[in-house]
Amino acid sequence: MRKKTTSIPVNHFDGELNSGIFIEKISFKDLPGFEELERPERHDRHSFFLLENGTITLEIDFKKYKIKSPSVIYMHPNQVHRILAFENVMVCSLGINNENLNPAYLKFLEEITPAKPLLLKKETFSLISEAVSLCLRFSKRNPDKLYHSLLKDSCNAWVALVISQYLEQSRSTDKLSRFEIVTKAFKEILEHHYAVVKRPAAYAQKLNISTPYLNECVKKVTGYPVTYHIQQRVVLEAKRLLYHSDRSVKEIAFELGYDNYPYFSRLFTNISGMTPLAFRNKNLD
Repeated sequence: MRKKTTSIPVNHFDGELNSGIFIEKISFKDLPGFEELERPERHDRHSFFLLENGTITLEIDFKKYKIKSPSVIYMHPNQVHRILAFENVMVCSLGINNENLNPAYLKFLEEITPAKPLLLKKETFSLISEAVSLCLRFSKRNPDKLYHSLLKDSCNAWVALVISQYLEQSRSTDKLSRFEIVTKAFKEILEHHYAVVKRPAAYAQKLNISTPYLNECVKKVTGYPVTYHIQQRVVLEAKRLLYHSDRSVKEIAFELGYDNYPYFSRLFTNISGMTPLAFRNKNLD
């Protein structure tokens, strides 16, 4: 049976001297039993993984990914994930909080979220692997006077290399159409305000454009209007809380900005095809 929790578990990494940075290289043979590994959780910081060897199957926000080496994986602190299976895994992991990230990199990470795992070419893997090795070496030089600066800068280089791989797969901002730029800006704002702001007009106001124009942009780029994206984001968070916590549906509705519980229940049912309680019961072990 699924363990009883009141909220989604958060893995608080033990960084070097509480520096906000955690880095390690590990084989899954060294980790605890699989029951503990498959527990769903969020991380308390941005997580980067270099899969050097083996295969791992992850579930990230209800999407399943079978990842083969060599690959990189980035997960935003908001994302809930769990390990479903693994074979002969050797992985380097980095956990880094907002304070230690280069502000420009933080902006890029918000833009690429949710990011899918990336399979690396041989040359790219070699380059990132060298950067990771340097991070690991610096992490062991605790007595150095500039220890934290060395560690922080080397880890940001690792982050930059990973971001560059994601950006390489998408067009640069200066090549985006006006519709795409507006849609991208809307999605960034939505991620921070979905629990409070539900009206398309409020998002349009934040972007200093008219509501019809915002809808036109978003629909041309995605095929769906603004309301659809707001509702989808709310329901995703509701699914996370229904699956990974034992809060009541009423509590979840209130947390996501709905005082009217029946309305929230109808919305969830219309979007997901089942009631909140049916979703929870269906996903119980």
